[in-house]
Amino acid sequence: MSDEEIQTLNRPRAARTASPQPRTATSGSLGTTDAAPQPAWLGPVLLVGIVLAALNLRPAITSLGALFEETRTGLGMSGTVAGLITSVPALCFAVFGVTAPRLSRRFGPAAVVCAGMAAVAAGLLIRPFASNAAGFLAASALSLAGIALTNVLLPVIVKRWFPDRVGTMTGLYSMALAAGTSLAAATTVPMTQALGGSWRTGLLVWAFLAAAAVLPWLPIAAAARKEKAAADPSGSAARAAADTGPRVVRSRTAWALASYFGLQATGAYITMGWLPQIFRDAGVSASTAGILLAVTMVMGVPLAFVIPGIAGRMRNQGPIAAVLGLFGLAGYLGLYFAPAAGAWAWVILLGVSNCAFPLVITMIGLRAKSPAGVVKLSAFAQSTGYLISIPGPLVIGALYQHSGGWDLPLALMAGLLVPQIALGLLAGRDRTIEDECGMRD
Repeated sequence: MSDEEIQTLNRPRAARTASPQPRTATSGSLGTTDAAPQPAWLGPVLLVGIVLAALNLRPAITSLGALFEETRTGLGMSGTVAGLITSVPALCFAVFGVTAPRLSRRFGPAAVVCAGMAAVAAGLLIRPFASNAAGFLAASALSLAGIALTNVLLPVIVKRWFPDRVGTMTGLYSMALAAGTSLAAATTVPMTQALGGSWRTGLLVWAFLAAAAVLPWLPIAAAARKEKAAADPSGSAARAAADTGPRVVRSRTAWALASYFGLQATGAYITMGWLPQIFRDAGVSASTAGILLAVTMVMGVPLAFVIPGIAGRMRNQGPIAAVLGLFGLAGYLGLYFAPAAGAWAWVILLGVSNCAFPLVITMIGLRAKSPAGVVKLSAFAQSTGYLISIPGPLVIGALYQHSGGWDLPLALMAGLLVPQIALGLLAGRDRTIEDECGMRD
């Protein structure tokens, strides 16, 4: 990519003739065309909508994790069904995330995010009233489908409406996502106890936060729909953007991003699923092990804001990926040699390492030039990445069971960081998928 192209992409969008600032542009579903100025309220409401949506991207998972034993007992789940439920999030993210580009072309990204938040709220509202495991699983899948769509389209929303602030806005919603994750993990149990002790009540509470997230997206979706109708009544621009958009499967950067996403997700799921057990087997009490896990997740709140901002100002984000991977290697080596003695240091190191998620989300926004490219790249990287992540926690559990300890699993966890670092260096290079696919601006 030439210096002139870099400068063009980094200029405020109003200064670009090919892609005008959203205040004077429409998003069709994927492209932009000139239109009337957007209402002044749209920017602030978008900020609120993005933050509320991000807050709701993980509580459906971490609130259940906090009450999983009670839920399993209450519904009479077998061990097989319980294992299935723990692997459903990554599977749903992969399967439903693939549908995001098509839905975005048909209805617009804002409308799909609005529907996604409604699906999250509906699933969280229904599942506490399920009388059996099948109903609980179906309601959970509804919420996870909404999360999957929003996962893919939030980077598109950021690229579309905040093209010159991709790093800052990605940091904002990454921080909100980390905060929602930690909040649900830390408060679900005490809140359940305060509300009478029923696991059903403890899970139901999170439906109200999801319902609140729907509200700002209603006017955002309506404004986007009016803007699209005014500028592109026939929908021809959106169809053209879809037809001429980059073929991400031909891009080496897209594959590097997808693989990097998959390995960082593998590490995150292994940490969330197995870190407390590692500490308990080392002689740490159950309560302290839970606090240590919470510290790991809380580390992501400030760093999720800082890292994307730094990454957005860099041409090559590979060095950040390498540093985060080295933090993870140090954390796993510490767990291998002295899990209890240095527990607090190891969880901080792993917490920093797990901030590869906001980094890869930022890179998705930077590795494509257009909203059309971002939506395709986001769907491809996240769906492929979540598929890659599915076996990780299961393999670690099998190794732990058959080896009788954590030496072999920890060696594998550390070993996976080596290709993760290499893929991060490839994905962070200063290029776009449009360039690799031979497309011109």
